[in-house]
Amino acid sequence: MKLATLLFLAPFAALAQTKPAPLLPPADPRIQKLVDAISAKNLEADIRKLVSFGTRHTLSETDNPTRGIGASRNWVRDEFLKYSKAGGGRMTVEMDTFTVKPDGRRINKPVLMANVLATLPGTDPNDTRVILVSGHIDSRVTDVMNATADAPGANDDGSGTALVMELARVLAGEKFPCTLKFVAVQGEEQGLYGSGHLAARAKKENWNLIAMLNNDIVGNSHGFDPVINDDKHLRVFSEGVPANETPEQARVRRQLSNENDGISRQLARYTQRTAKLYGKGHEVVLEYRPDRFLRGGDHTPFNQQGFAAVRFTEMNEDYTKQHQDLRTEKGRAYGDVIEGVDFAYLRRNAGVNLATMASLALAPAAPDKVEVLTANLTNRTELRWQAPATGAKPASYVVLVRETSAPQWQQRFPMSGTTADLPISKDNFIFGVASIDAAGHESVPVLPVVGR
Repeated sequence: MKLATLLFLAPFAALAQTKPAPLLPPADPRIQKLVDAISAKNLEADIRKLVSFGTRHTLSETDNPTRGIGASRNWVRDEFLKYSKAGGGRMTVEMDTFTVKPDGRRINKPVLMANVLATLPGTDPNDTRVILVSGHIDSRVTDVMNATADAPGANDDGSGTALVMELARVLAGEKFPCTLKFVAVQGEEQGLYGSGHLAARAKKENWNLIAMLNNDIVGNSHGFDPVINDDKHLRVFSEGVPANETPEQARVRRQLSNENDGISRQLARYTQRTAKLYGKGHEVVLEYRPDRFLRGGDHTPFNQQGFAAVRFTEMNEDYTKQHQDLRTEKGRAYGDVIEGVDFAYLRRNAGVNLATMASLALAPAAPDKVEVLTANLTNRTELRWQAPATGAKPASYVVLVRETSAPQWQQRFPMSGTTADLPISKDNFIFGVASIDAAGHESVPVLPVVGR
């Protein structure tokens, strides 16, 4: 065995008497079948239809049946209704409307906006969890206030909108214990208005929103400046320290040095692990930033409201196809046109989203009141927790372990009860506890706080 491997394993030597489980939970054939049902042809057809509306600028016309934001959001609503009917009618569809007043910046008149929202209710009345997947329907050109020029928005964010629609189509007839929501939000380019409205609504209505998956610019595998082609990777951006952290939460974070372990960062790790199970070689790359430089996304308002929310974005962007007037300069075509979308790549990115949603929905809720006990000065780690307060009781639990410098979980240890006693020092490792059902579906882990 190589020295590097020995050094890597050395911190876990004391766990030799404890039986670890495989590093990943078992794959579920049902989830894989759903992932395989995603159609690149459907994704292409949906993006072509979105492009056909000419512009989807938030300030564009709403009374034209074939052009503008009004026609495009009506079409998405009608497609959601078709999916619901084909799936047995359980999925409900709404135009969540709201008015935005002039802001002196990117809104120059009162605008009636609408998020197109489809909801697949959970089958367990005692399971209050909600999982949301999002893309933004609006588009733009170079001048963010130009509401009349053609703005195809094929990749930004026709790709995210089509992804949401395809997941709604595939999942409309499925039954999960908790609720799934699919939304095409408006107003992202003008200032995250649609997602801001929806996040505020979720907070006001006390949604138990455990995961928000934002998909924005997820369909292009060919980067420019420099030219990099990569159709095997998908980035996920996540905040480490929660945006709404209270002073008491900040004190606990500093005590435990959990700057890299906020709820959104844990969700991002979960998506990466899920991709390893169902991605067939397609990989999620963890980006330890809330978003790219000089850019923002619809996950941000949800972070600000205290929800776990992440952003998926293609690995290498082509900025000549984003926020650009349609033109040709020095032999290079500019503009967000359909030719810039790789539909096979987009299909795999949609699969990561679907697998994440289904894995979370089928798993029990995460455990409550997870604590690491520190009353005794020992070189052991004692953990305790409680069963989740919502949904079905877990069949068992698993303790996840990693070194404090490790980016991803390195060991999994099954636990039949609600306590654990591990023969390694709590000072040297980070721990998380996840709930598991009888089929092996695993929740997002919860990190412990200090208990006595």
